[in-house]
Amino acid sequence: MQEEVVQLFAARRGHFRYESGHHGDLWLDVPRLYLRPARLRRFADGLAARLAAHGFDAVCGPMVEGALLGQMVAEAMDAEFYFAEQFARPQGGGDGLYPVGYRLPPPFRAEARGKAVAVVDDVVNAGSAVRGAFADLLACGARPVAVGALLVLGRSAADFASGEGVALESLAWLPNTLWEPSACPLCAAGSSPEDVVPINGPAVA
Repeated sequence: MQEEVVQLFAARRGHFRYESGHHGDLWLDVPRLYLRPARLRRFADGLAARLAAHGFDAVCGPMVEGALLGQMVAEAMDAEFYFAEQFARPQGGGDGLYPVGYRLPPPFRAEARGKAVAVVDDVVNAGSAVRGAFADLLACGARPVAVGALLVLGRSAADFASGEGVALESLAWLPNTLWEPSACPLCAAGSSPEDVVPINGPAVA
């Protein structure tokens, strides 16, 4: 299934600044996943089957695309579904990293309290969206029990899940390197990064 999952994405090489603020040389065209939902269905069902062992009550997907996959996983498991919306963090992470936060809308916050939740995204690289949704679920009083993705890039997702004491489930994995801006060899070589992920949600002070 690894090869099939990777083929769902249109990969290109270059110099990119990701949502997390990290730089890298691999970009995957995630929106193309959703052109044919019927084709995606069996992959969503496969991820749901892997996550089922962790006994979740609900699924939370970060907006935009991750929420679409999360809803399909929730439907497959007849679980509740929440989405987390983007907002601009006033100071980012203080080091220029993770400038985008994620927050559940008010109607979901009380519903999530006390629930075991699987956080689902389509691709996890540095994990900005997963980290943000995970943090806000904790703030809501929910209990995240697993992180799930169709594709995981590099080691960041595994390190995050291990540090939080939750399971990580995916259908495919590819090696990938992330650099902090100050340590990016592409910048050092004079290349300017392409911003590939604009903030889709409203900026919140």
